[in-house]
Amino acid sequence: MTAEQSTNPARPVNRANDTDRHVGARIRERRIMLGLSQQQMADLIGVTYQQAHKYERGINRISAGRLYEIAQVLGVPVSYFFEGLDNQRSTDLTARQRMCLELARNFSSITNEKHQEALSQMARALAAED
Repeated sequence: MTAEQSTNPARPVNRANDTDRHVGARIRERRIMLGLSQQQMADLIGVTYQQAHKYERGINRISAGRLYEIAQVLGVPVSYFFEGLDNQRSTDLTARQRMCLELARNFSSITNEKHQEALSQMARALAAED
């Protein structure tokens, strides 16, 4: 038993916490923005689908080395996963955030560049109406 465990018996040992859930949510958000499935993500970082799922849910903690690897695969600095941690303790996505993530995922799935540009122009036009 470590000194911390003996002085704070109420604190679970090696259990995920709010920070782990926040980091997992940021991984999921970035993965979806890139249009990757959980299976694709798992393959890219060399873990099982179940493990990738547990990382995203904040159920399993992520080692520093694994987090670095995930950051490399997702094309972001490690600090990206901690952004907003101080301001936002809840990692639950709102309906609007989910819709935005789905939109980004679907947009990245469009292979025709002309279609992407047309959709982008339409979004700009609709946004200008407000």
